[in-house]
Amino acid sequence: MTTVAEEADRKPLMGLTGLSTVQIAAWMESQGEPAYRGKQIAEWIYRKGARSFEEMKNLPVALREQMAMEAEIGCSEVHLKQQASDGTVKCLLKLRDGQIIECVLLPYEDRVSVCLSTQIGCAMGCRFCATAQGGFTRNLTVGEIVDQLLTLQQFSERKITHVVFMGMGEPLLNLENTLTSIERFHEELGIGMRRFTISTVGIVPKILTLAERDLPITLAVSLHAPEDETRRGFMPVSRKWDVPTLLDACRHYFERTGRRVTFEYLLLKEVNDTPDHARDLAALLKGFPCLVNLIPFNYVSTEQGFQRPEVSRVQVFRAILEKTGIQVTQRQERGHDIDAACGQLRGKHLGKPLKLI
Repeated sequence: MTTVAEEADRKPLMGLTGLSTVQIAAWMESQGEPAYRGKQIAEWIYRKGARSFEEMKNLPVALREQMAMEAEIGCSEVHLKQQASDGTVKCLLKLRDGQIIECVLLPYEDRVSVCLSTQIGCAMGCRFCATAQGGFTRNLTVGEIVDQLLTLQQFSERKITHVVFMGMGEPLLNLENTLTSIERFHEELGIGMRRFTISTVGIVPKILTLAERDLPITLAVSLHAPEDETRRGFMPVSRKWDVPTLLDACRHYFERTGRRVTFEYLLLKEVNDTPDHARDLAALLKGFPCLVNLIPFNYVSTEQGFQRPEVSRVQVFRAILEKTGIQVTQRQERGHDIDAACGQLRGKHLGKPLKLI
């Protein structure tokens, strides 16, 4: 049995998940091993889904034993896994420090998508979001973000093709780690850059920073109201950057990258789903090359103060937008039977109250 002092003196293990092949090869060289061993390890991590060095059978036994003492792969363990009748898989992952995060596998006929978290909790305080109830703990590391996809790939016979950063947290407040994870997915797993989507509540300075990176990724902005009076009622971020300022940043993003912005619009019954709201939204976005994605509210509990609009209200809202020439989609709803709303499963697991105030 090791003492507390011995545990404190123990050298931390080198985390390899989230590093590039080049970085792993360089680290292996620093350990006195040939660079090609690093390339073999990267192959096992990213393309063969290895979760331990023992699985890496083309490495000498002695080297595998040495690596197990000096490095680690994987950043989490599956704490809870649920699979819906539509094939959606939602996981709670337990990280090295005991924190719990969510990630989701979403299989479709033409693609396999994953929804990943970028933070533990969220500081944005949106009233309709279950994640917001737990507050903010910390940013996820590159390895912790990458590990979510590698974990979910184990549950799909088909290759993951699309990645959306719409899980727990605000991706633009962990921008560098989010972009580095995109780089890993692109270079190590071959996922095309146009198949990434970053969602944001509207952190204007970070949208401008992302625009300057000139990456061909999709920006999805949680708009949810055409004007600030309504938006401020459930999205505190609107008190800092109003809707006109947010729209200016989105226009700049389009002009800089050539990528059409998606505006997410969560429909809350009798809050932001009236015909007047639809007409105001159409006027706001007139001439803007964008897509509006309508999301009928996915309730978290009956006590949270918001209701899901009837199908007829959604149809009227959509028709008004389409009549003015705005391209509209409606989110294909998945995983209702496994608490698929962001933060919902984690909140129940951690015993957090689901009432929103």
